[in-house]
Amino acid sequence: MGQHPETQEVAAAALTPPSGMKLKPQADWKILGKPVPRTDMLAKSTGAPIFGIDVRLPNMLYATVRMNPRLGGKMESLDDAEALKVPGVVKVTRMTGRPEDKLGDGFAVIASNTWAAFKGADAVNVEWGEATYPATTDKIFEKLETAFTTEGAVSNALDEGDASIAFADAPRDQIVEAQYSVPFLAHSTMEPMNATAWLRDGKLDIWTGTQGPTLTRSDAAFEVGVEEEQVEIHTTYLGGGFGRRSELDFTRFAARVAKATDGKPVQVVWTREEDMTHDTYRPGAICKLRAKIDDSGNLAALEVNASLPSIMASIMGRALETSAMGPDATMFQGLVDQPYKIENHQVRMAKADVDIPIGFWRSVGHSHNAYFMEAFMDELALKAGKNPLDYRLALLTEHPEAVGVLEKVAEMSNFTAPAEPGRGKGIAFHLSFGAWTAQVVEVSVNEGVVKIENVWCAADLGTVLDPAIVKTQMQSGIIYGLSAAMGQEITFADGKVEQSNFHDYDAMRMHQCPNIEVELLNNSKHMGGAGEPGTPPAVPALGNAIFAATGQRLREMP
Repeated sequence: MGQHPETQEVAAAALTPPSGMKLKPQADWKILGKPVPRTDMLAKSTGAPIFGIDVRLPNMLYATVRMNPRLGGKMESLDDAEALKVPGVVKVTRMTGRPEDKLGDGFAVIASNTWAAFKGADAVNVEWGEATYPATTDKIFEKLETAFTTEGAVSNALDEGDASIAFADAPRDQIVEAQYSVPFLAHSTMEPMNATAWLRDGKLDIWTGTQGPTLTRSDAAFEVGVEEEQVEIHTTYLGGGFGRRSELDFTRFAARVAKATDGKPVQVVWTREEDMTHDTYRPGAICKLRAKIDDSGNLAALEVNASLPSIMASIMGRALETSAMGPDATMFQGLVDQPYKIENHQVRMAKADVDIPIGFWRSVGHSHNAYFMEAFMDELALKAGKNPLDYRLALLTEHPEAVGVLEKVAEMSNFTAPAEPGRGKGIAFHLSFGAWTAQVVEVSVNEGVVKIENVWCAADLGTVLDPAIVKTQMQSGIIYGLSAAMGQEITFADGKVEQSNFHDYDAMRMHQCPNIEVELLNNSKHMGGAGEPGTPPAVPALGNAIFAATGQRLREMP
């Protein structure tokens, strides 16, 4: 028998760390740097019970939750008489939110099986309160527009050179202006939100797929009124996360339901509709760009003004029940940290006061800011009369990593060759999470129908420990971005999210998926991330490809 983990931790803490360690030269690596089969491949391919929704415990109950469809709103009344008549339903309990958690009010139906819980929830007669945000998508985006001129809402994120002077004496024919916008987006993970909680004898166990087990533990302890040492989080595989499972609502609700089950474990599973309509969404955003192109076609000045809600303010409010302090870097990441050499460059952010729960979505602020920057970069190249590849390269001469991935992806895609009839290629570059990434998307157009044919991706993450995993992560990120670009959006009517399932919020299907080729470079001195950088360039590369094929510039997503 081995030592208890806590005893092992104490023993390890008493050891003196070795010094003078020499790392094995990379040339002598036998495993690192080479593709290695994933240990979870068999389980995931054969449907093994490895996800949170697969958990089964003795005498387990099942539950589902229904929260106000007007996100964060109150519940005016509840009548559970019909629900209690559904065979298998054990109890209906109110889910009253904490005063500041902004998760709203609702109820949970506890039953002997999940289906009975779902049917019982359908039978509850409830009156919901109003939303605290504008009731329709148009009105929400009006608030984003208003934020541009709201005192105290606008702040400078970047101010290099003197853009105002550069624009002051610019002839009108040297000015390029455009406005772009993106919608709110859901995560739409394949496995709906779920967690199993078991509260007995002052101890709480939670089984769930979570991206934040430490915060989940402290939050659950507070929810049921026990010390953190009495809470154990059993982290299962995630059936899709993309940032959604870093949230606390699904585990908080499970802990709340567990208080009503008299010591029995309970698995709380959201319906797909509850999941889609109660996400923490990628924020909608508006971006206004203005540039000056001088007589030689060079970019003399760039002014960027963007308006969107603050992710950090939203997360801090519902997770920690406090206000965000300082600027929110997620708002301007991808706008102020790109390696383009621009002498006069100003970025201003307008923090829109829209009380819709928003959160981390794959690549966070880069997901929309890359679209704004890289689609506009193509517009500038067109104005300057230059090839979009050459235009970017001229602004990136001081960064061999950027030049390397752009030249590589151009070679992979034969980007500079004349386009075939009915086809177009679009290019985009973006630096995010330490990964220098360039992509080319090729589309075909047949009788007005656009089809994505090919995607080429060159990425430089520095030293790569497993190239096969990195390449599949890049492919995954590309598909995630293209799915959003093709037809995903979250809209609101009467304060409620209108999309409810994959029939009206779908991802790219297998028959739509293009050929994807990924190549990895090793010029960067620093190791970059792999899970998110594939997403940001995919959207502008697609938009630029559509323009190349059709002459139509798309400035709104989807």
